[in-house]
Amino acid sequence: MSDVRSVSGPAHVLERVPPGRATREADDEFEPAFPDDFGAVLEDATGHRSTIGCIIPAYNEEESIGDVLRALLNQTRVPDVIHVVVNNTSDGTVKVASAFAGPHEIDTPNGQQFTEVFVHDIGKNPDKKVGALNYGYSLVEGYDYLLGVDGDTIAEPDAVEYLETEAISDSRIGGISAIYTIDDRPIKGSVAKFLIAGQRTQFAAFNLQNLLRGRNMAVLGGQFSIFSTNALREAMRQNHQTTPWVRDSEVEDSLLSLQIKSAGYLTKISPYARASVGGMTTLSAYDAQQVKWTYGAIELMWPGQRGDTKGQPFHPNLRLRWFENFGMLTNLFVRVGFVTLLAASLSIDAFVFSPWWLIPPVVATLVNLRVARTMRDCNRRDVLFALLVVPAELFMWVRLSHFLRSWTRFLSRKQVDNWAMQAKAERGGGNGHWVPLLLLVAVLVALAVIWNMLGPLVQSSILWIGWPIVGVVTVVQTLFLFFKLTRRHHGYRV
Repeated sequence: MSDVRSVSGPAHVLERVPPGRATREADDEFEPAFPDDFGAVLEDATGHRSTIGCIIPAYNEEESIGDVLRALLNQTRVPDVIHVVVNNTSDGTVKVASAFAGPHEIDTPNGQQFTEVFVHDIGKNPDKKVGALNYGYSLVEGYDYLLGVDGDTIAEPDAVEYLETEAISDSRIGGISAIYTIDDRPIKGSVAKFLIAGQRTQFAAFNLQNLLRGRNMAVLGGQFSIFSTNALREAMRQNHQTTPWVRDSEVEDSLLSLQIKSAGYLTKISPYARASVGGMTTLSAYDAQQVKWTYGAIELMWPGQRGDTKGQPFHPNLRLRWFENFGMLTNLFVRVGFVTLLAASLSIDAFVFSPWWLIPPVVATLVNLRVARTMRDCNRRDVLFALLVVPAELFMWVRLSHFLRSWTRFLSRKQVDNWAMQAKAERGGGNGHWVPLLLLVAVLVALAVIWNMLGPLVQSSILWIGWPIVGVVTVVQTLFLFFKLTRRHHGYRV
């Protein structure tokens, strides 16, 4: 644990010794050899000193901002300056953060370091988080690196050191993201525990997927990522922007990552740096967050949706997005098709059970279990979430509702402030997350009525055609899952 002391007078910076390995020894059992030379990069890093300016955009983060700042001040490599940019807040975020304001002298395993914490209350800001980020950028644009941290993200003590060490090892790197997870220990309530277990699995699968793709990160999440300010300036120049982040997109971090990649820089994920983020503990909040993210990703994929943000459907950072959306569409088709055909077959005593139908759920369960076992802090709840089948299946239906709502909202071209809707949902308002369920029930009822109006010959023909189609799609989907199940993970832990 670092020793933090507030000091009087202006903050200054001392030279730091080369990154030490003391903080890594405790994790040796979790860190096997990786397929690249990342471990060698860490061991052979020189004593080059870069400068890091940290920005924390904060909106109603009274409960978490104190822990976020304590985690940053306990880093083995403390940022040279920390700016908390409070915007549109209605709680005590400013008061809590102000207790940390001022210069700090910190004894770390890497020697004595100094930093200073500033708290800026910018009041009402129409650009919300984007406005706070750009305000913070104007304060640290002269530093070598910008560290973006969300107001509810708790970093492990060596996270900044790992990110900086890799960043300075390769000038081609424009940004690096930490591995994100959610700490489920303080979570209370059955619904909240279910949602957090699902989100932990979702994060784990996403992190693992990016690690296995050469550690290429399509989205440098704002939760805890470091950016080269040179890369930010080049992205701004190429896109004729005066700020790195723009309000044209619902997913400002995805758009910036895309622009950095287009500017010729690499966007990476660290296999070592880790941080715990705040999860969504209610259905309405999780729905609003996921709809905002998915809607924003669709806008980036779809050409010509916005006059000021061109769609780039074939951009390398968006290929994974297309696969994700196609995968969700396949999941929707298989599940709705199976339920519909099953009900129709049972209604005329035409269903014949086949053991082959057990193979897809078994393979899916094994994939979920393997993903859970790659979590560094995998616990009993994560394993049960995968093994019991029902929780993972229910969570998939919840995700499918987000998928449907996002595409429906996008295709309707209805102008909606998804930021405001997420904020409302997090405060406990909004019932839009029930709409997909109501629509599904209405569709099934309509299909049941139509089915009963058909003659026996037509009913038999529909079943004769429908079951093979669903079966073929299910077989193809299962083959992809089997590939995931047998793919080497190279020792990565998420």
